[in-house]
Amino acid sequence: MTSTTVLLVDFLLGYALGSIPFGLLLTKYAGLGDVRKIGSGNIGATNVLRTGNKGLAAATLACDLLKGTVAVLIASRFVSHEWPVTTGLGSVLAGVGAVIGHMYPVWLKFKGGKGVATFLGVLLGIAWQAAIGAALVWLAVAFASRYSSLAALVATAVSPLILYFLGYPPVAALFLLIAVLVWWKHSENISRLLSGNESKIGSKKKA
Repeated sequence: MTSTTVLLVDFLLGYALGSIPFGLLLTKYAGLGDVRKIGSGNIGATNVLRTGNKGLAAATLACDLLKGTVAVLIASRFVSHEWPVTTGLGSVLAGVGAVIGHMYPVWLKFKGGKGVATFLGVLLGIAWQAAIGAALVWLAVAFASRYSSLAALVATAVSPLILYFLGYPPVAALFLLIAVLVWWKHSENISRLLSGNESKIGSKKKA
């Protein structure tokens, strides 16, 4: 395959894995109905938590995270043969595909989640140190503010900076692109945060 074809395969692989709607599948399997009909209508872990099943929300979070990690690792090992992962464009493109797949899954008429867990999973596959840093930022902001959306926005915003200071400027630039996509998906949350109407963690309102 040509280099362009390989990069396209990396992206499509990431998209296919990212588009698996674990939140929807798990809630239906557990007999809790369609998670898109409660709360924000989102398929992510935050909305799954509104079913009252914390274990299911944790499982959704783990699955959404790991599909980003798996996409990166499969692309790096078996498609682009890039190692270490941080040196390869194909691996990062697989990660971009995974986040876009989660946000816009073809199976759900392109109406998916907001990509935060998958973003973190991609980061974990690329540079685990940066993933830990981003996770700690998320936890700190979430604990202090009780806003899941604000924690996600801050964590994704600082991730490119963490990557840059770890010595991966090209990867940081691509993660800036992914962060912009995550912020775009959070545009309604940003409006509610600015107006003081955003729901806090544990609330059954929109988020």
